[in-house]
Amino acid sequence: MISTSRFRQVSTIARLQLRRVFFSRRSFWVYLLALFPTVIFTGHGLEVKLRREQWSSRVTPPAVLDSVREGETEEEILKRAPRPIYQHRPPGRRREQRGPGFVRERGAPSRSHLMYFDGSRRLDLFFESGILQRRRIRPLVNFDEDQSVFAAVFQYFYLRLAVFFGCLGIFMNLFRGEMLDKTLHFWFLLPVRREVLLAGKYLAGLIAATLIFTAGAMLCFGAMLWPQDSAQVELYWRENGTSHLFWYAGAAALGCLGYGSVFLAAGLLPRNPIVPAVVLLIWEGINGFLPAILQKLSVIYHLQALYPVPVPMDPNMPAWLRLLLSPPEPTSAATAILGLLAVTGLVLWSASRAVRRLEINYGTD
Repeated sequence: MISTSRFRQVSTIARLQLRRVFFSRRSFWVYLLALFPTVIFTGHGLEVKLRREQWSSRVTPPAVLDSVREGETEEEILKRAPRPIYQHRPPGRRREQRGPGFVRERGAPSRSHLMYFDGSRRLDLFFESGILQRRRIRPLVNFDEDQSVFAAVFQYFYLRLAVFFGCLGIFMNLFRGEMLDKTLHFWFLLPVRREVLLAGKYLAGLIAATLIFTAGAMLCFGAMLWPQDSAQVELYWRENGTSHLFWYAGAAALGCLGYGSVFLAAGLLPRNPIVPAVVLLIWEGINGFLPAILQKLSVIYHLQALYPVPVPMDPNMPAWLRLLLSPPEPTSAATAILGLLAVTGLVLWSASRAVRRLEINYGTD
């Protein structure tokens, strides 16, 4: 059992280290990584809001849009729906009326485009020589599609890149940054065991990384919901919304837990730790190609069991890429969490042994 004095030492070191982690110049780019997906979804939401506001003055009844059929003429459609939100006709188009219902076009067949809005859906009509050839109707904002996009961004960018490199910047600098600043010896002069110092620094990095990346995930989740229909959002919160948000935030926090331990240990290496960081990035990237027993030694393997929304795979995707991106054999969330804790504990135990033998040499690269 950890004694009360040791616990106080760990908490004191963590409190002193937290200020350095949050406001260090080496940590500012971590905030950019955490907020980048939020900027993307906020931009998408602004676009949806602006389009809805611009098109609201030219709404066409949904029944009129549903009545449009291929083969109709442009004039017939404009009589029933005279207020398109967009109308394009190529310049130089010449049309001659030769009797009722007969239109003659001179020159090459011309193409035109009409666009309508019924308050929630957008209808695109494509004409050739004044005859409707193709119609395409789609919602202004697709909730299911946006959920899939968010799941893909969270899995392939946020966890594999943002959390990965963010933890690299935070945890590797806990010892490596002190070496570069030539201040590590001040910590070693404290009357505490080096394992306690390691635990305090890791706790500080874990708190900082968890706050930054769980907040980033939750902000991005809110930005994804912002432009959606209010009734759909309310129904989503009643059914799965709270659970989805919990698991997204939990996966981000557990990613910080696992990657943080690995990069803390890498920062104790006497030589440049970038090489093991590159090796870890490749190891995590090729996880789908590894044997089952080796897959369990990676962080991403355990995190993939926590995704609340699966990412759809394109059937036309190359087989090797589908294997690379596809999740492993399904496992329970409890098993994944216990496995990740086991991997983290093993890495931290190795780091505690390494920190005992660490010698200060500010001239080492």
